[in-house]
Parts: sequence; C-alpha cells; structure tokens
Amino acid sequence: MTDINDDYAHAGFNGRLSPGAHPALILVDFARAYFDPACGLYARPEMARDKAMRLAAAARSVSAPVVFTRVEYVAGDPHRDGGHFYRKAPALKAFDRGNPFGDFTAELSPAADDLVVTKQYPSAFFGTGLGDTLRAREIDTILVAGLTTSGCVRATALDALCEGFAPFVVRDASADRDPAVHEGNLFDLQAKYAEVVECDAMIAYLNSLRH
Repeated sequence: MTDINDDYAHAGFNGRLSPGAHPALILVDFARAYFDPACGLYARPEMARDKAMRLAAAARSVSAPVVFTRVEYVAGDPHRDGGHFYRKAPALKAFDRGNPFGDFTAELSPAADDLVVTKQYPSAFFGTGLGDTLRAREIDTILVAGLTTSGCVRATALDALCEGFAPFVVRDASADRDPAVHEGNLFDLQAKYAEVVECDAMIAYLNSLRH
C-alpha cells in the first residue's frame, strides 16, 4: 500500500513556500465560545491560545501587524449578514451581537495597535477589505493561527493564498473539536495551499527580522 505522503509527492503536491520579509499575524476567532464548556462550540483550545499569545508578543516585538478576527451577527436576521452560513451552522448564534461568547478572552485580546476585523463568513478576507489593508502595508507573508482549523483557519489560509500572500498555518497555535479533523485539514493545507509550521519555528523567523 502506497504511503499517502509519497503518493501526494509523486503526484506533484507538497511544494514549498518561503516566508518573506514583511509578515503579518492573523489570530482567527479566539472567542470565549471555544473556551467555555457551557457553549456548544467548546473546543478545548487552551494550548493553542498559549502558543498564540507567544506569537503575538513576537510579532509585536518586530512591529509586524497583528490582526484579530471576530464574528458578529445581527441576532435572528440571517438575511442581513449571515446568509446561508448562518443557516447551515446554527451554532453560530453564539456570535449574535451582545452574546458574551463572542468576546475575546482575557488572556488573548487585541492590544491598542492591533487591527480587529469583524466578519460574518469563515475567511478573514471575505468581505472585509483586509487584503487591501495588508497590501497597503507591503505585507507578503501571513501567519495564521486560531479556531477552528477545519473552518475559519483553513478558509483564511486559502484566501491569503488567493490574495497573493504566502500563508503559514501554525499547527500548535490552532485547534479543532477533534484531533483527527485538525490533522486532516492540516495535511490538506500543507499539500495544496500553505506551509504548516510550528510555533517555535515562526517565533524564530519573526526574531530573525530584527534590525
């Protein structure tokens, strides 16, 4: 039986991307909903948050932009801004405007100079103008971490690629409801759309940008 990694490599996948000199860090949806057992979205991502905190500190130390995304809907009005996504995933009601589950956690929240993007769909780029904002700052590399790997992390990494940025998904700073789902999506991202990397490697990369 052919090893899946050998099969993909033989087929011409698993090329390599190199990070550039102008990165930004996107922290995807580190909302209370994923950390509170009282919410159906609870995903036990405490380790990912700890790693993301380290990434944010490293990015800020070299003046790389840090972007926090959040989700917010007008309660009970999917026609206004949630559309079919809101209908397909009723769990998204946790992000109705005013619900505290949509808030950032005390441990990981935007600093004064960070950019906060409010979105209604999985990707941080879709309908938000984020791509233009980052291009105006001459960003060439996107580090992606957050929740969940199979949803908004994957969508953000894919759109980063489509927007012309080199995407790097930070494995241990992202999480999903099930480890198998997490790993399966990381495999596919690495094969086709992004580099899947470890937090320590990205911190070393950020530190290498010091002048």
